[in-house]
Amino acid sequence: MQVQGDNNLAYQMQVISAQLSKSQQEQQGQAALQLLEASALPAPVGNSGTIINTYA
Repeated sequence: MQVQGDNNLAYQMQVISAQLSKSQQEQQGQAALQLLEASALPAPVGNSGTIINTYA
């Protein structure tokens, strides 16, 4: 036999679990974005890298 308080507590625990999961996913997403931004190559300056040698 279940008491109403048990159902309410279970619901509250599910809500807390979902909130923690969402928070963790957001933190992991931010960490992934920071990693991508840190590994980005700088843009070439001037015409550096645009000249192609076609002589064999």
